[in-house]
Amino acid sequence: MTTTLFLLAYGAGLVLVARGLSRASTWSRGPAVFTQLIQLLMAYSFWGGSTRAVSVVLAVAAAAVLVAIFQKASTAALRDDPGGSDHPVL
Repeated sequence: MTTTLFLLAYGAGLVLVARGLSRASTWSRGPAVFTQLIQLLMAYSFWGGSTRAVSVVLAVAAAAVLVAIFQKASTAALRDDPGGSDHPVL
């Protein structure tokens, strides 16, 4: 039961991070990168045996998100702007 509650809270946190990324909030970049690094570690843990395909899918998805987050346009949108104006992505 506690694991279920923890994962539900983690999922709710990821929804907030996704919302922050869609609004180009500067605080959302760190948690997004951290989550993708965790996903890369999960991919490594699945490497071997019959779960190798799962590992590849997780690693490719995490790498794609990390590349997208560190793109020049994303970095410009997520930089700390002292003017306080948000730069909506969508």
